[in-house]
Formats: sequence, C-alpha cells, structure tokens
Amino acid sequence: MKKITTTADLAAFCVEAAKRPYVTVDTEFLRERTYYSKLCLVQLAYQDDAGADAVLVDPLAEELSLDPLYDLFRDHGVVKVFHAARQDLEIFFVDEGVIPEPLFDTQVAAMVCGFGEQVGYETLVRKIAKSDLDKSSRFTDWSRRPLTDAQMKYALGDVTHLRDIYEYLSDRLGKSGRQKWVAEEMAVLKDPATYQADPDEAWRRVKTRTQSGKFLAIVRELARFREDYAQTRNIPRTRVFKDDALVELASTKPQSEQDLGRSRLLLREARKGDIAQGILDGIKAGLAVKPENMPKADNLRNKLQVNPALADMLRVLLKAKADTENVAQKLIASSADLDALAAGERQVPALKGWRKDVFGNDALLLCEGKVGLAVDGQKVVTVAL
Repeated sequence: MKKITTTADLAAFCVEAAKRPYVTVDTEFLRERTYYSKLCLVQLAYQDDAGADAVLVDPLAEELSLDPLYDLFRDHGVVKVFHAARQDLEIFFVDEGVIPEPLFDTQVAAMVCGFGEQVGYETLVRKIAKSDLDKSSRFTDWSRRPLTDAQMKYALGDVTHLRDIYEYLSDRLGKSGRQKWVAEEMAVLKDPATYQADPDEAWRRVKTRTQSGKFLAIVRELARFREDYAQTRNIPRTRVFKDDALVELASTKPQSEQDLGRSRLLLREARKGDIAQGILDGIKAGLAVKPENMPKADNLRNKLQVNPALADMLRVLLKAKADTENVAQKLIASSADLDALAAGERQVPALKGWRKDVFGNDALLLCEGKVGLAVDGQKVVTVAL
C-alpha cells in the first residue's frame, strides 16, 4: 500500500493518472465537530496492469499540497469516477472552488442501469466486482495518525473495486444508449450552487407548523444568524442552537438575556455572550420586518387539489415504465411529482429531459384522458382512448 505524504509524490502520481482514461476517487473525512468537513484521506486509483496504481493521499501531512490533484480534476481528458459523490465534491469545492470534470457517479449510473434506488457501494462490489468488503474500519477516526493496516486496506477498497464497477456500468450505458441520462443527472453535481449554503435561505430548512409572516420573519433572521455564526467559526449548526430551540425562540420572542434564561430548549452556552446577542438582534430584526417583506411558506403542495384516482393511476404507470426500462422509480419521478401532475401542475422534473421521454409524455396523455391503462399478460400498458 503506497501512502503519499509529499507534493512531489502526489504530482508524480497525477502525471501518470493523466495518461489514463479515468481515475477513481474517494475520501475519508470527519464532520461531527465542524461545519465544513475535515478532509483526512484521499484515495486514488487508475487501471494499470503494471501495479502501483492505487494510493492513499494524506492531506494532513505537513509537506503535502493538493494542487496536483486539483490540476488533475481540471483535466478534461480524464474521467473522475466517484460513488455517491456529493459529499466528496463539496469538500473539494469548499477547499479550492474546483469541481472535477468530466464527472461520473456510479451510484447514479447504477440507478439508471436498474440496480435499485440509492444503491450502496458494498452492493455494487458484491454484484459487479464479485467481492466482499471489510467494513470493520467504516466508523473510525480518520484524523488519527498513524493509520492502521486495516484502515488503509479498507480505504483502498473504496477505489480499487470502483474501477471494475465503473467499467461495467460505462459499458452497460454505452450499449443501452443512456449516457445522456447520466450526463443530465451530473448537471446537479457540477453546479456550484449545490455546495453553497446561503444564510439568507437557511430558514427554509426549519420545519414549523406556524405560517404567519411575522413568525417566519423571526425564523429567517435567527436561521441567518445561526448559519453565519456556524460558518464563520466552522462549528455545527446544532452547536449554536438546534431547530427546536429556534422555533421556541421565534414563538416566545425573548427581549433580554434574562428572558433567554427561561428557554427550555436553548443550550446554556447560547444564553450569554455573542450567541445570545445574535439571537436578540435577530428577534428584533424579525419583528421590524414590514408586512410586504415577510417570508411566505411554500404551501403550494399542501394547497394542490390532487385527483387521488389519477394519482394512483400515475403510480401504476410509473411502476410499469420503471419495470420496462429497468430503472429506479424514484429516479424517474418522486411521489410529490405524481401528486403535482394529478393536480394539474406541469412544472415538474418528470416532464423534462430523459424523464419526459421515458414517462412524462405518457403521463401527460393519461392526465388528459387520451390514454388508459390495461393489463397485457404480466405487463401494464397504455391504450389509446
């Protein structure tokens, strides 16, 4: 097992990797005590019968810079292969502002190729690489040094088997003509907005039943403060205050530190100092918001007049299409998409791109009463009306 701890060794590996059509990538990180993930290890591999084709890169080593790796990520001649890439990509984007291109996510490709919804790496290793993974080091502190042999073996397995999985799925996609499907899915992963947490929009993640504008204005200000505070100090949001405490504060509207002391849910550390002041300022700012500038809850889904019979028929159609195309149902359309279609909405993902070809066109015909559903042997098919 080769471990890279210097920039020169990483550069040498990346030069060789750049000569190959693809490189597999994985990371190990910690996030329990920080807002941003702490990168602890990068695993890289390419296909080379001569050996020395898989390495562990130690980003915690003092003499190592990841610049050669980022240059490789920018090399459009080499496909960068990940499994369930989002968290890995977020790390590299936050650190350097780089998103690997071209990009291939084997989890997405596996869903397109009929391996089910959110298929795990271990499943693909077993079904495609015909091997088993040693998961004993899965939950471990990757920041501790030195790494054990078991840790290094586990980490390398995440990129060595990935080569076989990528080649198999890439071949399947080529034969089925579905490369475009995966390319459309990659667009979200390649969008920088996917990895940018906007404090102004943080309130939308807070679940609350109260819909009044004044209440939501306070929620917005408190969530904005929490996001800014957590980002600036690189600590988890929950270390500032949790969602249930935020909702309580928006309801009780404390005006002083003495009032904060009466909170049932607020952490003791948040009842004084900078956090306490930020809470009080946020509540004050929320109360001062003019009615026309108050946020509005997204109640569109709740207000939809869903035709339940049509929604059920769309679910039957979706399952039939997914079975015929051998692709995961949820990749084609969500339950919310189906309800929206059954309520007359047309701005849904299921009516765009490859999804429209596979499901959306017939779904529209079904909604318009132009086709019905019938049973043909073991299959459900559409029939013109």
